[in-house]
Amino acid sequence: MKIISAYLLALLGGNTYPTTVDLEKILSSVGAEADDQKMQLFFSEIKGKHITELIASGREKLASVPSSGGVAAAAAPTSGDAVPAEEAKKEEKVEEKEESDDDMGFSLFD
Repeated sequence: MKIISAYLLALLGGNTYPTTVDLEKILSSVGAEADDQKMQLFFSEIKGKHITELIASGREKLASVPSSGGVAAAAAPTSGDAVPAEEAKKEEKVEEKEESDDDMGFSLFD
């Protein structure tokens, strides 16, 4: 990902044909190391392709990846969830009291 990110940064910076040297400079500026083999593989895969073509083909591939809205649906409370939420708050308060008892029943000065 860092190689792709560096490549896109070079493009955004106005370099229409970034090289491995350009990517190494970008990566080293943020303290990241560049793997020469991965960069060579990356450049061999994108050779002769324009960035708009690459992005379009990536979007086509992402369209086939299933995604679910289960996270958003699970986060939305319903009327049946109100009671467990209140119980969870009570449990949190009880846990806080237990955590504050760091001496485990022993006192240094007893």
